[in-house]
Amino acid sequence: MRQRIFSRRKRMSTTHPTAPQAQMSHRQVLEALSGLLLGLFVAVLSSTVVSNALPRILNDLHGGESAYTWVVTAALLSITAATPLWGKLSDLVSKKLLVQIAMVIYVLSSALAGLSQSIGMLIFCRVLQGIGAGGVIALGQICLAAMVSPRERGRYSGYFGAVFALATIGGPLIGGVIVDTSWLGWRWCFYVGVPFALLAILVLQRTLKLPEQTVRKPKIDYLGAVLITASVSLLMIWISLAGKNYDWVSWQTAVMVLGGLALAGLFVAVEKRAAEPLIPLDLFRHRTVALASVASAFVGVGMYGTTTFLGQYFQLAKEKTPTQAGLLTLPMILGLAVSSTVAGKLITKYGKWKGYLVGGTVLLAVGLGLMGTARADTSYVLLALYMAIAGVGLGLTSQNLVLAVQNTVPRHELGAASSVVTFFRTMGGAMGVSALGALLGHKVATYTAENFAKAGLPAAAGGGDGIPDLSKLPARIVPLVTDAFGHGVGTVFLVAAPFAVVGFLLVLFIREVPLRTAADEKPVAAPAAELVAD
Repeated sequence: MRQRIFSRRKRMSTTHPTAPQAQMSHRQVLEALSGLLLGLFVAVLSSTVVSNALPRILNDLHGGESAYTWVVTAALLSITAATPLWGKLSDLVSKKLLVQIAMVIYVLSSALAGLSQSIGMLIFCRVLQGIGAGGVIALGQICLAAMVSPRERGRYSGYFGAVFALATIGGPLIGGVIVDTSWLGWRWCFYVGVPFALLAILVLQRTLKLPEQTVRKPKIDYLGAVLITASVSLLMIWISLAGKNYDWVSWQTAVMVLGGLALAGLFVAVEKRAAEPLIPLDLFRHRTVALASVASAFVGVGMYGTTTFLGQYFQLAKEKTPTQAGLLTLPMILGLAVSSTVAGKLITKYGKWKGYLVGGTVLLAVGLGLMGTARADTSYVLLALYMAIAGVGLGLTSQNLVLAVQNTVPRHELGAASSVVTFFRTMGGAMGVSALGALLGHKVATYTAENFAKAGLPAAAGGGDGIPDLSKLPARIVPLVTDAFGHGVGTVFLVAAPFAVVGFLLVLFIREVPLRTAADEKPVAAPAAELVAD
């Protein structure tokens, strides 16, 4: 294996020149980043803008709680599968061309999603959206890494974090306003990003000028992409249906779990032999890469879980409109955006980053734990405080995990390494949202049945297991349903908190190394303890 790794390093070093590059001025970097940040905004927006609109969408398209989570996780799943593929391609062909292709895919799929006439069609279009969005998200960080040194990268990563925060938490607000605007309607949740994506393509064509790279004919690992997608999909389907369509302990569970793990094993075997592996396994020889990747998966559970289920909480437990639900999440937006920007500037100034990861995971765990106490009648002042704490935690962790990895690997592996972290984050988010969505559906059904029994009402009085339209329910039933959703969403946040605790334990073992001061400077040599055993 060591000989294979040495040969791969030798081949890569001959195809990627490492001559020092001229440093770009702050103004030149900002001009180049303008299109990337605009593209990042619309790409992330595609995953979050539907959150507050989903109850209305599913009422129109006749979908239930499982459809609610799948509309979200379909995009996350395709982002997960596509991210390492885009990252690998960026090490082989023009990064500028790739990011523009990704935006074109996003534009076309968004237009199709807005024309959906059924839940199935919508989910299919969301898969296509995720492929484009995954490319934009991964390639943005990769292009940044090609332009500036790791030391300066913290400064600009703060901008990425702020935009990511604005789109992640602000998306539900935008979606809510669109749904509540009578002359627009929910279909515009998919159309709204199209003009901005087109503008981003034009801006990138004019401003993005990356250092020259040797272009090689790509050998795409299609089999690896199919296997990892099939593995994650099978496990997500199991999580979504277990406890509802069949028992958790059943032959269906055994088949799906063992099948998912077998496919994951085949993926690892294929990657070991692939000429251009989707996820180069030798990247994980770096302890920082291994720990940061797994930590990103646990952070992804909190990141995507909060944005997905807060919209349901405010609309179905607090009886707010989609617009109001979006506005009520502002504390999390501000916490995430401010902490990400400030931390980025401080990292650039002092060159230290591990403390922000440790503090961020602690705050995320505390915030989720406090949000776990939420009920339908919980004071908004307390909820705002809890959301702000969780938002600050997310702002300190999400982008800095990528920075830690980029500072560890050599230049020719930046694309693959950056995409690996994003891959694990979105995979954790996709599987987390799927699992938490299944838990929410089960808990809401249980609490609703208990409330109806106490009130002496039959379970059928709630109108079935779909997303309820509170305005159409009898007045005496509404408090019973809102109480069930408030308690159910609170339980979901409480279950998500331990994932952040695991993320905290993982980042404790990441070794902090000095941030490099040149974009093409070799990483600081890691001691033996820093490398994962073969």
